[in-house]
Amino acid sequence: MKEDYQQYSDEELMIQLRDGDTGIMDFIMNKYKNLVRSKAKSMYILGADGDDLIQEGMIGLFKAVRDFDSGRDASFFTFADLCISRQIYTAVQASRRQKHIPLNTYISLYETARENSGLNGEDTALVDILMLGSGQSPEELVIDKENVEQLERTIEKELSGFEKQVLDLYLTGMKYTQIARVLGRDEKSTDNALQRIKSKLRKVIDKDIQ
Repeated sequence: MKEDYQQYSDEELMIQLRDGDTGIMDFIMNKYKNLVRSKAKSMYILGADGDDLIQEGMIGLFKAVRDFDSGRDASFFTFADLCISRQIYTAVQASRRQKHIPLNTYISLYETARENSGLNGEDTALVDILMLGSGQSPEELVIDKENVEQLERTIEKELSGFEKQVLDLYLTGMKYTQIARVLGRDEKSTDNALQRIKSKLRKVIDKDIQ
């Protein structure tokens, strides 16, 4: 039966599922489990238990199957990616609230953004991303522990709640277009928030290396 399902597109399978073929649910959940694991791994740096995030991701996938509308949504993959990301990020936020974890206990400015950062597929430290196009050489970007702590204090004090959410997801390697979908905001305001974040943190870096 699995081989039979593989000949159909996800969108066609959704129609068959609505018509009563319940075996499709198991097929889709198995097909997309690696996507769930990838999303959970990328958001693990934000906090929460890895296994819990995988479970939340599977819940998000289930919701995607349940709620997909071929007349409204571009493709099932895009819709599933969004539902999984939202479910996991919501779980991360809830976990941090329960544990009362301050921002600077989990953000490392030398933590690497993941492969979706758009930087030739390579892992890149946040501090390097922030300084792209600034003109400084790598030697000038050396920041000691004290100054890293100052940057983290700036994140805590100067960034709005929305900007912190954008930074959260940017650290996982998401592009601003993906972040906008996860947070339910328009792309322009999300991109503007990202530019404000970089500007605020660059001011701290520029001051420290002068």
